[in-house]
Amino acid sequence: MSPVTAGVLQLPALIAALALAYRPLGDHMARVYSSEKHYKPEKWVYKAIGANPSAEMRWPAYLRAVLAFSAVSVLFLYLLQRLQGVLPGSLGFVSIDPDQAFNTAASFVANTNWQSYYGEQAMGHVVQTGGLAVQNFVSAAVGMAVAVALVRGFARSRTGELGNFWADLVRGVFRILLPISVVGAIVLVACGVIQNFAGIHEVGQFMGGTQQWNGGAVASQEVIKELGTNGGGYFNANSAHPFENPTPFSNLFEVFLILLIPFALTRTFGRMVGNLRQGYAILATMGIIWVGFTALMMWTEFAHPGPAFDVAGGAMEGKETRFGIAGSSIFAVATTLTSTGAVNSFHSSYTGLGGGITMLGMQLGEIAPGGVGSGLYGMLIMAIIAVFIAGLMVGRTPEYLGKKIGTREIKLAACYILITPALVLCFTAAAMALPTPGNSMTNSGAHGFSEILYAYTSGANNNGSAFAGLNADTQWFNSTIGIAMLLGRFLPMVFVLALAGSLAEQKPVPETAGTLRTDKPLYSGLLVGTILIVTGLTYFPALALGPLAEGLAA
Repeated sequence: MSPVTAGVLQLPALIAALALAYRPLGDHMARVYSSEKHYKPEKWVYKAIGANPSAEMRWPAYLRAVLAFSAVSVLFLYLLQRLQGVLPGSLGFVSIDPDQAFNTAASFVANTNWQSYYGEQAMGHVVQTGGLAVQNFVSAAVGMAVAVALVRGFARSRTGELGNFWADLVRGVFRILLPISVVGAIVLVACGVIQNFAGIHEVGQFMGGTQQWNGGAVASQEVIKELGTNGGGYFNANSAHPFENPTPFSNLFEVFLILLIPFALTRTFGRMVGNLRQGYAILATMGIIWVGFTALMMWTEFAHPGPAFDVAGGAMEGKETRFGIAGSSIFAVATTLTSTGAVNSFHSSYTGLGGGITMLGMQLGEIAPGGVGSGLYGMLIMAIIAVFIAGLMVGRTPEYLGKKIGTREIKLAACYILITPALVLCFTAAAMALPTPGNSMTNSGAHGFSEILYAYTSGANNNGSAFAGLNADTQWFNSTIGIAMLLGRFLPMVFVLALAGSLAEQKPVPETAGTLRTDKPLYSGLLVGTILIVTGLTYFPALALGPLAEGLAA
């Protein structure tokens, strides 16, 4: 069987697995966020933090809870890293420098998991499990909570109440993320992923010397790293490391975990608004973009011309032989079209156009299917933009799910789609204009520009993957990427929750013959076009200077 055929066959297997999990998981999450029952462990948490899980919140209160919880999380994780040198279980590692501790704390709380350090050479067991792994759970739950608040905005009428953040947060962790993670960790251990608290030890003989490795609770962190679309690896090589991702099966299983909740949330959305066909329309839009990007990536990496590529069967540079071009391409698209950022190959070594595909996936807003929660609310924002454009075409007030999209709603949606490109392009321009940041580039020309553009695209979009080749462990990049991650995560949430509150206050608008049917294939096509035009063209000039210039020159 040829590598191309083997790679193509992985896609139907992955789609089938996602299809089997779609309905039960989507319905389960709808029940979780609609339930009024509180389990005993959840009550213990509410009592410990002094929260009343039954109290409804309007959008300003919901936002304050999100920001307060996240601010405390940043402070806790920062202090944990700064005190690592005196904590037990640190494996002898020293405390993390202030700028890197800030960058890492901002990164994991923002669900970005950008890493400018070598995990196995910097973080001990306490920071890895008590700090980073915990944030993998709660940061994912925060994204899901905000998405559910927006869905309630569509589902409710004549009220500004969006639910209770503390209840949504705790339920997301206890009833969704933890159960799946337990099962997923067992599967990964069975595949060969390590799970221990071993110290540093020497391994074998390599070129006349020895190599040192430390163990860790890798399987339990790996599963939530993918399931929660986090992406921060226990080891510097991330999911290319055999301790994290040892076999082709574990590779496909990790891609399944990455896509599982973002796709299933469309079913949750349809169930909560009382119209499953609306969820299917969003699912179709996500699926079209994901399949299209995956096919384009495979074609780019398999068909790139040149004698070296012909001998290797494609662009194998920077890819693990146990995954091949197909497994690497599927993983790269999944991780950049979501906010995961995990890598099983190094995107800098992809062909020029292949590297551009990974960047464009993030620049679309990571909405196909996107991050856990953030993908759904990002796609719903684009759905509002699409019905607004359709309304302009026919000269009537746009409506979506029985809610009028007026001046206030479209301004909030516009602010949402503009904030991230502004962060990416402004920080990239500053880094290229100043003399010091440029010294961190390994390459010059178009590829060097791509290194910096990718770094800020990854940070501001809360992805966390690195293009490789850029030395980001400097005060400039640690500070500016940290700021980009925090602003890129929480400023859009302000607009999402404000929009949710505005929608929840409206009364339903009856459907008429002139109402645009948003559950039809025509609308899904319009939505795909809107995403590619509105968001894709925003970055076109920057892409033309980087990956497009490199790809066309090859």
